[in-house]
Amino acid sequence: MGPAAAKAQRPAAALVQKCDLCAAALFISGGRRRTSEVLSTAPPMQTPERLAIDHPAHSRFVQRLRRTLEEHDGAGACHLLQRAKHVDATIELSNDDWMKSPSVELPPLILLGLWSLDYKRELTSPLCITAAQGFTDCLRYLLEHGAQPNLAPGGRTALHEACANCNTDCVELLLEHGADPNLLNEDGHAPLHLCRTPQSFRCAKLLVRHGAAINQSSDDEQETPLHVAAKRGLPSHVHLYLRRGAAVDPSDSQDETPLGAACSVASHPDEQDTQVQVCQLLLLYGADVGAVDKDKRGALHKACRNASHGLVQLLLGHGADVNAIDYNGGSPLSTVLQNAVIKLDMEPHLTVQTLLNHGAQKVWPPAFLKVLRSCAAAPKAIEVLFNAYSRLDVTSKWIEAIPEDTFEAHRPFFESLLALEWTPRSLQHLCRCAIRKLCGHQCQLYVPLLPLPTFLHRYLLLEPEGVVF
Repeated sequence: MGPAAAKAQRPAAALVQKCDLCAAALFISGGRRRTSEVLSTAPPMQTPERLAIDHPAHSRFVQRLRRTLEEHDGAGACHLLQRAKHVDATIELSNDDWMKSPSVELPPLILLGLWSLDYKRELTSPLCITAAQGFTDCLRYLLEHGAQPNLAPGGRTALHEACANCNTDCVELLLEHGADPNLLNEDGHAPLHLCRTPQSFRCAKLLVRHGAAINQSSDDEQETPLHVAAKRGLPSHVHLYLRRGAAVDPSDSQDETPLGAACSVASHPDEQDTQVQVCQLLLLYGADVGAVDKDKRGALHKACRNASHGLVQLLLGHGADVNAIDYNGGSPLSTVLQNAVIKLDMEPHLTVQTLLNHGAQKVWPPAFLKVLRSCAAAPKAIEVLFNAYSRLDVTSKWIEAIPEDTFEAHRPFFESLLALEWTPRSLQHLCRCAIRKLCGHQCQLYVPLLPLPTFLHRYLLLEPEGVVF
């Protein structure tokens, strides 16, 4: 080992000797990661060093180009790009060769061989830049002067760049000049995988019209464009793909279907409407509501994890098993209870109420204390579940399970709950339980048909009131 290399390893060795993993993590997180070349002993298939670079990062051309792009000077950028060495010139926008210097103090885990380090060398071409920036006239000029539409010096073609940036006119122009809509970029994604926003819908339509493979899977995740659209909450994209013959139940690398993917991401109130639309379309085209992933979790488990009441109602209405068990033995009801406190903005009690009204098996009575501990900050969910039992023994241990600040914030409810210690429930509640028992697993269906006032329908369906009797 040379003196310079030994000097570079001394700080890293000191960190390792001190077991300073935090410093090592900071060292690693400080490194910028853009996959172009991995510093490893394995011979690369094609690295930037093997490509002829027409305009290096330090050249005056690149410096002027970067300045015009930073200043959003479209006319200036186009003027420069049209005067590159040739229309397919390779341009190096950045280069982290400093990371190869012997004087650089590399993170300890890298020196120990426990972590690989990518160094950043971003290569591109005039065609890729104009497509990404939406410079349609300049793009047309380059194509008419012989630019190759499928060239990808940096691992992405101009079509990938145009789709990722929703530049519809550029997408159309590239396709008309022979761009291949099915080429994968360095991350294993086809252009259709990059149509990830509502604004990209016209790009997706153009790709499909020009022969993009609807069911093409990405390299690593094995996701189809339908997976991507379902995850992103894009009902228009989903409808387009399904109308064009996309398989409705393809599995990704985790055996997740688009329906499961759509239910797993609906984690905020403002995402509910679009995700319900997506799932309605998938179910309309025959999606399997009972499909499960590698952890045996189906769409209902994932909707319950997010306390997505609208999705839970939709899935149960299409025959989802309300008592399905995942790999860890969890049911949909236990899943929503475990996440109730962190999903308060989703009103988790509505999901608990819906599951119980569709016949979900209640929590084992001795385990209710554990539910109280974990869900104390979601008193409505506790109330709904508590009222599903005709009798549940309240003990002095219950008050110990409720944090003092939570008790004060919801004092009327918790006082009414603890007042039932060794006390039978009211006759009104016992009548409710008797009627619910007669309705069996179809309370949601039969109770609204009973000739009773609306407020009694709500009472029978466990609508929370803020106190218990």
